[in-house]
Amino acid sequence: MTEIVQYVLVRGDLLKTFKWPIGAVIAQACHACTAVTHLFYNDSHMQDYLTDLDNMHKIILEVPDETSLNTLCAQLKDNDIQHKLWIEQPENIPTCLAIKPYPKDKVKSYFQKYKLLKL
Repeated sequence: MTEIVQYVLVRGDLLKTFKWPIGAVIAQACHACTAVTHLFYNDSHMQDYLTDLDNMHKIILEVPDETSLNTLCAQLKDNDIQHKLWIEQPENIPTCLAIKPYPKDKVKSYFQKYKLLKL
């Protein structure tokens, strides 16, 4: 069976440059994941992903800044990779992006240049 994964990309500059608390950054990723689940709930890959809750596989990666996040978002749109760009309100700041669950082999090439998020 093909491994179904969800990639979540978080802006590293929120932690390093802007000194956001780790909890606030984690909340952004949670918002994006929840939104993706809602938006794509009926998708077959989403349903497969949700079938085995104890074995969901998320990969949390770091993008350097807002420009990088927006560039990735445009690339995913151009290639029809369904996702949600989370924009924190009322500040109107793009903070992270979560794709809907996909077979890993189909999407991993979009994310290979990014490293795991580290504190």
